[in-house]
Amino acid sequence: MVEAVRIVTGLAWQSLAMIVVYPSRSTQGAMSKLTVNLIQGSVSFDFSTEAAQALQSEISALMQAFRTPAGPKTTGDRPQAKPSLDYRFSGPLLFECFCNPNIWPTPFAAKVLITLREERLRLTTEAELTQLMEDLNQYLDQEA
Repeated sequence: MVEAVRIVTGLAWQSLAMIVVYPSRSTQGAMSKLTVNLIQGSVSFDFSTEAAQALQSEISALMQAFRTPAGPKTTGDRPQAKPSLDYRFSGPLLFECFCNPNIWPTPFAAKVLITLREERLRLTTEAELTQLMEDLNQYLDQEA
């Protein structure tokens, strides 16, 4: 179910790391709906517990990147780029999640680019990072 989705453009695509999760045949039957609350509306899709745990660990690494200082400010030196979140889940539908911590001042301001793709449908939108974390935690609590 998709309600009032806004198309996002202009986010910098900098792919530094990519995680691909392929569900096994045994976990495909154990999937339940993950609901991601967007800035306007929400979207629900089948998602496995293993994929949710993998995404949660990737978000934890992203949060650690936000906590890491950019480095010393000296003339002529550029701060080292922080690694981006580039997550991909391939199940009944392709779910991609991208966030570049180098363009957001804090994790509370950060937005995540989300793409859901199927044979005849492609949805690209954004969600707040903190909201995605809450939705993921709620999903994992329900599955436990």
